[in-house]
Amino acid sequence: MNPGELLERSLAYALGSVAGVEPGNLGRGTPCAEWDLAELLGHLDDALDALHEGLTGGRIGLFPVEPGADRACGFRRRACAVLGAWAAGPAEDEVLVGEVPLDVQVMAAVGAVEIAVHGWDVAQACGRLRPIPAPLAAELLSVARCVVGEADRGVRFGTPVRLPSRSRADTRLLAFLGRRDAFPERGWSAFRE
Repeated sequence: MNPGELLERSLAYALGSVAGVEPGNLGRGTPCAEWDLAELLGHLDDALDALHEGLTGGRIGLFPVEPGADRACGFRRRACAVLGAWAAGPAEDEVLVGEVPLDVQVMAAVGAVEIAVHGWDVAQACGRLRPIPAPLAAELLSVARCVVGEADRGVRFGTPVRLPSRSRADTRLLAFLGRRDAFPERGWSAFRE
């Protein structure tokens, strides 16, 4: 797995989801119960800021969010800044998260999970059925299984959802992260390979 490629593919997926955001939709609910769509986009901005900081070795407030700003446009600008920083090469091999060192490759892979899954959340909030591509979801699931522990449940992620056998990779990823909204009323058949 190439973390830079994984990050790029996750950003491409999320950018496609954000394309469906309209200013009138910002108050809509999301699969993240505590956030409406505007707050979710704000969280994505924070995630991209953190990635950019980690890649460039310091805090650079390139695109501060202003009240009334177009959040979807801001996400696009931040995504380009992150991709540009990755292409330029990370400033350091390790990033300090608080006082804990983290390998920059791990940071990119974890960021890819965050961005793709929240990209799915954005699509759901916009009323768009937009599955995470199966190859991307399978790679992200292997990352998520390594970094999401029991201490994260109930805080950052819900309880994993039990699935029927032979579920699709995107469904397994969303279920592992506790996304109950991933399973529409029409039944499990839509989520089988």
